[in-house]
Amino acid sequence: MSSIAYSVLGHRAHPPTIARLMTLMLENPKLLSIAAGFTDTSSLPVAAVQAAADTLARRDGDPEYLQYGTNQGRPKLRMLLADRLLAMETPADADVVRKNFFITNGSQQALYLAMQVLCDPGDIVLVDRPSYFVYLEMLVGLGVQARSMPVDAAGKIDGPALSALLAGMRERGELSRLKAVYFVSYFSNPSARSLDEAEKNGIAEALTDAGAIVPVLEDAAYRDLYYEQPHAARSVLSLSAWAAFPKIYTSTLTKPFATGLKVGYGTCSDSGLLAKMLHVKGHHDFGTTNYNQAIMEVILAQGGLDAQLAVIRPGYERKMRALHGALTEAGLPALGWSWSVPGGGLYLWLTAPASLDTGLDSAFCRACVEAGVLYVPGDLCFGDDAPKNCARLSFGVLGEVDLVEAGRRFAGVAKRFA
Repeated sequence: MSSIAYSVLGHRAHPPTIARLMTLMLENPKLLSIAAGFTDTSSLPVAAVQAAADTLARRDGDPEYLQYGTNQGRPKLRMLLADRLLAMETPADADVVRKNFFITNGSQQALYLAMQVLCDPGDIVLVDRPSYFVYLEMLVGLGVQARSMPVDAAGKIDGPALSALLAGMRERGELSRLKAVYFVSYFSNPSARSLDEAEKNGIAEALTDAGAIVPVLEDAAYRDLYYEQPHAARSVLSLSAWAAFPKIYTSTLTKPFATGLKVGYGTCSDSGLLAKMLHVKGHHDFGTTNYNQAIMEVILAQGGLDAQLAVIRPGYERKMRALHGALTEAGLPALGWSWSVPGGGLYLWLTAPASLDTGLDSAFCRACVEAGVLYVPGDLCFGDDAPKNCARLSFGVLGEVDLVEAGRRFAGVAKRFA
C-alpha cells in the first residue's frame, strides 16, 4: 500500500470513463467503436496544414511562432476568431467580446479554468439534461455537484420546473452554493439537440427570479458542424435576458478543423473573471502552444476553415444517415427504441425501452462489446437522476461501411435483449 499522503483532489482523481472506453477499443482491434467522439480521420486537412507550415517557414524575420507566446493567445488569432463570432452575434458591447477573447488547449481547458476559479468542493452547477459527460466527470473530480435542469416530454428546458427546482434549493439552504450554469447549446454532445432562444431566455428568467445571478458557461463546440443550415438561435452574448449575468462563451477549432491541434477559444463578459481564469492558466501552461495557434492563424486568414467545413459537413451528414439507416433497417424502432435525426453534430442519442439497462456495467453493454461494437452508456451524461436506458452513438471516425456494420451489431444485441 502506498504511503503517499494525497490531497483531497488527489483522492478524488480516478481514470476518466473515456479512457476506459478507449482501452476497451484498443484491446480489441475488431471492435467497431461508435463511442469516442473522434472526428473523421480520412478528411483531416493535411494539405492545408502543410501549406500553412510552409507559409510560416518562408516568412522573413525571426521564427517567433516557435517561441513562447502570450498567455491569452496570439493577438491576430484572437482578432480573427472574434470577427468570426461577431458575424453571427449582436452583443451589446462588441468591444468587450474582442478585448476578452482568449485561446485555450481545446475548449475543455476553458471549462476547467472556469470551474477552478468559481467552485469549491460542495458547490453546485446547473447542467443541461443530458449533458457532456467529460464535463460532468470533471465536476466529480473537483467535488462539485451537478444538478440537471428539468426538461419536458420533448426534451426542452422546462422553465416552470426549473423555477420550482431553484425554489426547493432556496428552501434547503442550497442556493448560496449555486455557482454557475452550463449547457451545450448547438448540436450538443450527447443529444445533438440545439437550444432555442426561448429555452435560453427561460433559464435566465428562472435564475433572475430566484435572485441567482451566477456565471453562465455556453459551450458552442459544435456550432459550425451543421449539415445544411446553422441553428438560428443567438448565444447568451446577444440575449438581453442574460445581460446581468457574467458570461463565458467557449468553442473550439478541434471539431470543425483538426482535433490534434487542440486549439480552443472563448470570450468572457467579465474582465475580473477572465483575469482569474488567465491567472490559473498561467500556472497550467503560460500559453497555449504558439505554433499550433500560428498554423490556425494562417488557415483562418486564408479561408481554410471554411474550406474544411465545406468538406466535412456533407460528409458527416452521410455518415449520420448511414448509421441511422442501419439501425432503422435492422428493426430497432420496432423494438421500442427511439431517436431523432439531427441537423448537425457527431451523435445519435438513443432511448431504449424503460426496462432495458444500457449502463457501463450492464449485461447489454458487455454483450455489445462481445459482439464487437462499443457505445457510450447514456447514464454517464446526467448530473443526477440518471435514466439507465439511453445510449450515445458517435459516427465521427468510422467510415460509412463500418458504421452500417456497427449499427447491425448494435441492433443485433438489442434484439437479443428485447
